[in-house]
Amino acid sequence: MKRALLVIDVQNEYFTGRMPIKYSYESLENILKSMDEASNHGIPIILIQHTALQKDSKTFVKGSNEWEIHDEIKERKYNLIVEKNLPGSFTGTNLEDLLRKMNVDTIAICGYMTQMCCDTTARQAFHLNFSVEFLSDATGTLDISNSAGTISAEELQKAILITQDMKFSKVLTTDNWINLIENH
Repeated sequence: MKRALLVIDVQNEYFTGRMPIKYSYESLENILKSMDEASNHGIPIILIQHTALQKDSKTFVKGSNEWEIHDEIKERKYNLIVEKNLPGSFTGTNLEDLLRKMNVDTIAICGYMTQMCCDTTARQAFHLNFSVEFLSDATGTLDISNSAGTISAEELQKAILITQDMKFSKVLTTDNWINLIENH
């Protein structure tokens, strides 16, 4: 088994921008912890950075402070950054080719938002025959209200994790994932 850690969209938009993460509260701490442990075990770390293509976008505008990857993430060791424009990290990027060239067969997912880019990327990876590990406390989301209804960040996080664990991913806490990589 050869793993890679995908750190999805840990950008300032979710901290100082229009979309502050509400749950889980310890997600950034656990993302950093997972990066440190991946680095210690020689697991490649790929940062994913979202860029909005729409000219009228108010979020993830390339070159803005909110678009930038969070400073604490950039200070950690990582192998490369893949820029994406849609929720799925594989869509319109060279991510699959990079992972195949590294002989990766298992990806661990952490980052933001659980129900959008993390969920989409996990499903894409599953469809591409990668094994997927979804770090439950190293992902996060916010409260959502739209024409379909309203859901709290905590309820949304729980719903996505339950759905992921049904078919697409092995859902693990950061500590359980670290145990797994230490004992493999």
